[in-house]
Amino acid sequence: MIELFVSAFVTFFVVIDPPGVMPIFGGLTDGASPRWRRTMAIKSVIIATFVILGFGYGGEWLLRQLHVSLDAFRIAGGVLLFLMALEMLFEKRTERREGRAEALMEGDHAAPVDISVFPMGIPMLAGPGTIASAMLFMGSTASFAEQGIVLAAIGVNLLICLVSFLAVGPIMRVMGDTIAAMITRILGVILAALSAQLIIDGVSGAFGIG
Repeated sequence: MIELFVSAFVTFFVVIDPPGVMPIFGGLTDGASPRWRRTMAIKSVIIATFVILGFGYGGEWLLRQLHVSLDAFRIAGGVLLFLMALEMLFEKRTERREGRAEALMEGDHAAPVDISVFPMGIPMLAGPGTIASAMLFMGSTASFAEQGIVLAAIGVNLLICLVSFLAVGPIMRVMGDTIAAMITRILGVILAALSAQLIIDGVSGAFGIG
């Protein structure tokens, strides 16, 4: 159970990437009142939670309707996560997120913009990598206890995001851009290894190897 929790926690921490998402949230809510920033933080996490849970519990059913095996999805998910890892290593993921944020901030600022659904809830928190990981982990569980472990790992990661959003100002002053970039690259290496393991597991299951 401990091994499952650690594996799930690390995977979701890497794909959600709280150190990378937090500065985007800070930029999108810059100049807003503390009450509005707090509202956006809570709503973003709640929306992401429902999206992740929806795909976590309904993803396997959807795969069956599409006649796609779990092993095939493991391979596809592994490839997707590996591409995300490359983007994290070369800062492409950060550039894309900042581009979304800048595009949103170019609108009318007469009233605060609701960012809880887009881009914070989807795709910043509940992006393709997070959804794929939720489907893979929930589809691989053999009992309600294991599902609870996976849900706990997801919950802890979302709680970290919520806390970091609520304290984004002081955290960014302490961490700085250099440390944030370093953490993102380290997470990219970890994600590359995890995605490679997913591909290996998918190929082994599909062809009955080992």
